Amino acid sequence: MGVDATTYREAMSRLGAAVNVITTGDAGSRHGLTASAVCSVTDAPPTLLVCINRAARARDSFVVGGPICVNTLAHAQKAVSMAFAGPLEMEERFVSGSWTTGVTGAPILEQALVSFDCLVSQVVEVGTHSVIFCAVQEVGLGDPAEALVYFNRTYHGLPHGQP
Repeated sequence: MGVDATTYREAMSRLGAAVNVITTGDAGSRHGLTASAVCSVTDAPPTLLVCINRAARARDSFVVGGPICVNTLAHAQKAVSMAFAGPLEMEERFVSGSWTTGVTGAPILEQALVSFDCLVSQVVEVGTHSVIFCAVQEVGLGDPAEALVYFNRTYHGLPHGQP
């Protein structure tokens, strides 16, 4: 007994998730893609994971064990998400948004809701995806804003609640 891929993908479309632009590289060769498969693993030591399709053009740049940044997008940054999800060449993607460099050397989106500047600590291959474990080296907290989430195959805004 098992679940077919079509049913599984439909079920996963109903699982809302934050939209992130995942980046790596340095000033000479930057790579990035849009991903929603990101989650915390532990806070001691701070670690998160990112799942990247093994067929993704940028995948090889992420699994070599170097720097990686998870940039969580605000609703106003939908165009950044689209640029990193589309057919643009890698360097063309970075025209969207303003970029700086983190302590690891990874590209960081200056206006991200939050950025997790990391080093790849482990990669596990599971089915069609690479699961990349990322040791967080620095966190950048952006200005509070409406979050960009992906649910039911479309973008939505998630209001920023005041604590």
